[in-house]
Amino acid sequence: MTMSENQRNLEAGLLLNKNRNDINECRITVAVLFSTFVAVCGSFCFGCALGYSSMAQTGIINDLGLSVAQYSMFGSFMTFGGMFGAIFSGKVADLIGRKGTMWFAQVFCIAGWLAIAFAQDTIWLDAGRFSTGFAVGLFSYVIPVYIAEITPKHVRGAFVFANQLMQSCGCSLYYVIGNFVHWRHLALIVLWVNFSGLIPCILQVVTLFFIPESPRLLGKWGREKECRASLQLLRGDDADVSEEANSIKETMALFDQGPKSKIMDLFQRRYAPSLVIGVGLMLLQQLSGSSGIMFYVGSVFDKGGFPSSIGSMILAVIMIPKAILGLILVEKMGRRPLLLASTSGMCLFSLFLAFSFSFRSYGMLDELTPIFTCIGVVGFLSSFAIGMGGLPWIIMSEIFPMNVKVSAGTLVTLANWSFSWIVALAYNFMLEWNASGTFLIFFSICAAGIAFIYAMVPETKGRTLEDIQASLTDFLQ
Repeated sequence: MTMSENQRNLEAGLLLNKNRNDINECRITVAVLFSTFVAVCGSFCFGCALGYSSMAQTGIINDLGLSVAQYSMFGSFMTFGGMFGAIFSGKVADLIGRKGTMWFAQVFCIAGWLAIAFAQDTIWLDAGRFSTGFAVGLFSYVIPVYIAEITPKHVRGAFVFANQLMQSCGCSLYYVIGNFVHWRHLALIVLWVNFSGLIPCILQVVTLFFIPESPRLLGKWGREKECRASLQLLRGDDADVSEEANSIKETMALFDQGPKSKIMDLFQRRYAPSLVIGVGLMLLQQLSGSSGIMFYVGSVFDKGGFPSSIGSMILAVIMIPKAILGLILVEKMGRRPLLLASTSGMCLFSLFLAFSFSFRSYGMLDELTPIFTCIGVVGFLSSFAIGMGGLPWIIMSEIFPMNVKVSAGTLVTLANWSFSWIVALAYNFMLEWNASGTFLIFFSICAAGIAFIYAMVPETKGRTLEDIQASLTDFLQ
């Protein structure tokens, strides 16, 4: 049988399964809740790293004598490390499992924070930031994929969005304590929190022993008994998992009959919708300016004449509630409407900031610019957090079939971190160049993003992973 015939059989089998894949909705078990909590402990570490560069900027520049360019390089090294983590994320997650990848990432996370805390020069500082970035690059792929693979379809979006909630918790912690703690101690606080058992790195390393591996990954490995056992634990002892297990088995069998996936296979016509959606959302997430504002929010407040210490406290207060709002709305509104609302809000507040800085450059409304800056930053990050911050990762974890998930996840995650690095590196220079022009650029990108989401992004709420992937294959039939 030729490769093209194999591919046609694979697509036909997926389409036949599409109507037989309506697995009964399962209750939320303690195992699902606990497994999700353990996974998103890594997201907390991610959030700490995001918030650190903003709050540590003044202290590091003064103590180590760094220029703005050197500090921008330090801040961007997390995203540079994330690029390398993204390159290996999909393959590592398939070779050693989702749990093993989270363990692996924590080694680099802990080493990175220690290097930053005891750095005496830029070499150790940058090396620690790179190591932390490598870890979060792995986390950014494996956490949403793992959660999407273990949760029932009717709550999958909310559970994966917990990834964004825990990132917000990490950022909030650092936005609060960063006003009172020296930057070296701020780096060590991540580890102190761990060893005192409150949340992220060490807690995750220990609790990973007590959660199941992804049943879909076990199915891909051909370990059928373990796949069923994992499903039984996740769905409850009295749940009938035969339909879901058989669906996974049939889908994996169809993929085994098809040609083995390579990175170039992603560029075939039948994967075009998934690839365009996945990469497009990641580019929109980063090119909208979110990384720059998150990494250097203190610089934006200072540029607008608003006290950065007060601004960071305001963000810390609202960051967790707005992430919780997004977690609730993702299953109430659906992915597509929430993405449109989130991007529209980012578009509006980018324009608001552009006008605010433009008026100030002409000596107009000087007394109101600090208030406008605060409203614009808080509004932008709030809009980002309720949708665009977490939804691209949710959709990425849903739209790619298992046979290309490694290659697709690697490519999509690499695209995210590559453009995040560009924005993080250039952001301070763009603000110095023209603050108003910077936010006009972000406004234009967000406006284009609204059109992209409306035209391309499907609704995936309440559908099984197999059904979503079959419908995208059907899109080109």
